Amino acid sequence: MKVLISIWIVLTVSLTPVSFAPAQTKKSNPRIGWVWFGPATFARSPGLESAFVDGLRELNYLENRNFTFEHRFAAGHPERLPDLVKDLIRQNVDVIITLGGDLAAVAKKATKTIPIVFGVSEDPVRSGLVADLARPGGNLTGVTFLSDELAGKRVEVLKEINPKLARLGVLWNPSHVDDEFKQIQSVAQGFGMKLSSHKAQRPEDFDEAFATISKANNQALVVVPSRLTSVRREPIANFAKKNRLLMISGWREFTEAGGLASYGPNREEAARRLAYYVDRILKGAKPTELPVELPTKFELVINLKTAKQIGVTIPPNVLARADRVIR
Repeated sequence: MKVLISIWIVLTVSLTPVSFAPAQTKKSNPRIGWVWFGPATFARSPGLESAFVDGLRELNYLENRNFTFEHRFAAGHPERLPDLVKDLIRQNVDVIITLGGDLAAVAKKATKTIPIVFGVSEDPVRSGLVADLARPGGNLTGVTFLSDELAGKRVEVLKEINPKLARLGVLWNPSHVDDEFKQIQSVAQGFGMKLSSHKAQRPEDFDEAFATISKANNQALVVVPSRLTSVRREPIANFAKKNRLLMISGWREFTEAGGLASYGPNREEAARRLAYYVDRILKGAKPTELPVELPTKFELVINLKTAKQIGVTIPPNVLARADRVIR
């Protein structure tokens, strides 16, 4: 099985070099503010959060020894976010961490001075978080999990699995700032597929979306990844299995939840890179000096357990390209 290593590249190869300030000694006992959309039970959970903490540990940051976290939790209530960020500002934290474009936007509105390091799955330029990937400007920088160009590739994977695929559904959040739906639409049209669009902008929208997907008599389902769809990934995967839909998305979590396949960036490696930004900032670098990073290598994950449950045979050439197979 071919293994692809996720590599993260700074987009400054062809640009004029940035003048960095001289290296400074790491600030003594810094405080890292971390605002969460979910409840306190999310802290230290496997995934992006633990990957970030591991990244800090690799850079010799030991919690409660040479730095401390200041956690704030919205418990799923977006209206609480502004007050939580303001509380971190009052605590005079040295840097604020946000996972999610909406959290980053709230933090940006609240402070122009405290550095903000973000991990987002949308286009940070189009959403207004930064002025430019190479020169972010302001007090924000970080990584994006965005991979618009791969959206069409996922349709191609489905076509390889089922060459007779003719009807395709897309479950997506139109308020998420990306072009994935357009990419999927373009490739599906090229294959002559009938495509149906199913939107979900709030948790309560999924029941209606499931009903319309069923009525469309689709053979497969592409789930555009976002935090909203990720939070609902298990119900989505269960729905797909129940209806024998070939489900694919861009994040591994969807396949681990029971989807058939995923093709996209390794987000845990991206989250680990957030520690690099925090380290540089605590040593004196400014966010505007640290370009936003994009993924360049990706992983294909196949769930053979799901394939068996829905009666699908994965072609050998697809399995041979998989970076991970769930059996």
